[in-house]
Amino acid sequence: MGVTAICGINWGDEGKGRMVDYFAETADYVVRFQGGNNAGHTVMNQFGKFALHLLPSGIFNKKAMNIIGNGAVVNPQALYEEIQTIEKSVGKISNLLVSERAHVIFPYHILFDELEEERLKDKKFGSTKRGIAPVYSDKYLKTGILMSDLLNRDYLAQRIRNNLEYRNIIVESVYKKPAIDADEMIEWGWNYGQKLKEYIANTVTPIHKAIKENKKILLEGQLGALRDIEFGIYPYTTSSSPIPGYAGAGAAVPPYEIKRVTGVMKAYSTCVGEGPFVTELFDEIGDEIRTKGHEFGASTGRARRIGWFDGVASRYGCDITGATELALTLLDVLTGQKELKICNGYEIGGKIISEFPTTEKLYNAKPSYITLPGWEEDITGIREYDKLPINAQKYIEKIEEIVNVKIKYISVGPERDQLIKKD
Repeated sequence: MGVTAICGINWGDEGKGRMVDYFAETADYVVRFQGGNNAGHTVMNQFGKFALHLLPSGIFNKKAMNIIGNGAVVNPQALYEEIQTIEKSVGKISNLLVSERAHVIFPYHILFDELEEERLKDKKFGSTKRGIAPVYSDKYLKTGILMSDLLNRDYLAQRIRNNLEYRNIIVESVYKKPAIDADEMIEWGWNYGQKLKEYIANTVTPIHKAIKENKKILLEGQLGALRDIEFGIYPYTTSSSPIPGYAGAGAAVPPYEIKRVTGVMKAYSTCVGEGPFVTELFDEIGDEIRTKGHEFGASTGRARRIGWFDGVASRYGCDITGATELALTLLDVLTGQKELKICNGYEIGGKIISEFPTTEKLYNAKPSYITLPGWEEDITGIREYDKLPINAQKYIEKIEEIVNVKIKYISVGPERDQLIKKD
């Protein structure tokens, strides 16, 4: 069957959760390969509506094994609470493994996130204050704590004391705050390790076994390509790499096994957090789209910034993810707009460019638009592409032309069955 990676093409919040949920109906394994609980995937299915933050979106398929890979970072308290919430609807979760090599987010990582945003003031990066940057910093400083460490109290104590010896110097000297209590952190980690020990496991062996047995494996990324630490709008990025190129490392999957990359993008642009956003709308049209599309972050609740579809950014996202096909979500939200705009170039210094530039150039970029007519017909009940209004078809086909990747799936509503499969 090969391995499929599902990833966001833009700034995150593209509707990946609903696509993973759709594909997970027939999946054998669903693997979350990076990030933490700083973003969420909204899923609607027969059990209800859920905002998942750490659990892979295939958790509702009892036949699929769900794995939080070594490339992810795990707040054990948040994970434990999320498991308890989902179990109220689906019963006991027994189809979950958490990599013993995933790094742990402690309360002091969240504290550092808050203190640094406070220090930066108007220069802040728009952190979700979930401790993501501090925990990834520890990972690369080699002072981090692994999920497996939570199961060995003596070793855990040694690792935490080693970490806080360095961290407390900064807490007291830079932030002028009281030192973090190592004993409290040891107790916290040990307690949550005991609560989650049934899930903490070696995930490399089962993944490689599944590949050899030709199982259907989905790799689930968090956020989107433009938040990638390598290729995104740095420094307004996440602290890991959500593109399929990293999935091999973050999920322990050989890169040559990834046969299919499904990129997900909205029919318009949205962005949560700081940083340049070229097509942003500040008028009543933006407000209308935000309200109609329920554009508020699944993890943070923050209102998303709204813009017209950005073909320059989306083409770049397709390139760096290696998307072999696309899913276009929330097309129904645009119903009723008399005109629709698509950005197909940026004007910078009097010149129109079609390549996505680095961040300092984005601040001076102005969108160059093409305008297409909208449609009035309700499309939420349509399940065949050729039954969409002709103007909706023209809009989709113009996006395909600009990003140079075929759109295979089109969502026309939040329910699992509100999906059109395009030939």
